[in-house]
Amino acid sequence: MHSLHSSKRSGATDEPAWVRWLLTVAALVFLAFFLLLPLAAVFTEALRKGWDLYWEALKEPEALSAIKLTLIITAIAVPLNLVFGVAASWAIAKFDFKGKSLLITLIDLPFSVSPVVAGLIYVLVFGAQGWLGPWLAEHDIKIIFAVPGMVLATVFVTFPFVARELIPLMEAQGTDEEQAALVLGASGWQTFWKVTLPNIKWGLLYGVILSNARAMGEFGAVSVVSGHIRGLTNTVPLHVEILYNEYNFVAAFACASILALLALVTLAVKTWVEWRSERQMAAEQAVVHDH
Repeated sequence: MHSLHSSKRSGATDEPAWVRWLLTVAALVFLAFFLLLPLAAVFTEALRKGWDLYWEALKEPEALSAIKLTLIITAIAVPLNLVFGVAASWAIAKFDFKGKSLLITLIDLPFSVSPVVAGLIYVLVFGAQGWLGPWLAEHDIKIIFAVPGMVLATVFVTFPFVARELIPLMEAQGTDEEQAALVLGASGWQTFWKVTLPNIKWGLLYGVILSNARAMGEFGAVSVVSGHIRGLTNTVPLHVEILYNEYNFVAAFACASILALLALVTLAVKTWVEWRSERQMAAEQAVVHDH
């Protein structure tokens, strides 16, 4: 009976060979035109006039400043997102409290708000004519058209990634292991470090990878609050736009190739994390099956 049921279930999902080939070819053509071709064009244009001009474009002071600023903003925003994501997902998945649905809605807010609008919100709050602008000016604190504003904008557009990876994972795991640890005398921190964190490590790493990729490539929100001050408040995406608008195509594509390489590295790490996560899940299921 079980084998008959299994054969019927597998037969319901079987398709003719020509359908599978058609779908495969369509997917490959789509990827070639909309992913591989633009990626190849970036590196082709960047190296069109040789390696010397390519390296010269990357060694320019403004390009080095843009790369440095991008790394600094990412190094600040990603850890903040990590702490917030873990805390928010732990609270949502493990506890019931008033305002829980509101917190979930706020976490999803950056997905529904345009990054440009997010940047304008920060200008409205911290700009010279904004709500806190006069007070900030009196105390000589610069938020807008400075690094702090760019960090805030980057944090806003990237903070859902870690939380959204961890919330369903923690909800699926439940609270049985944490409760058992507490019954055995473990403290809250010991329970988190010894029980919760090992169970979510791959999902956490996956969320950090996505957050890091978005932070490095963010354009809209950062563009609004940066002021486009060359050598000071330009990240790599903003620097690419300036070079392209000046018809300096080789330098523009050279800097763009840095972002493309970062995307490829991110994709490789993401694939590795998914592979390790699947292996761990398979090993855990095998142990459960053996017992």
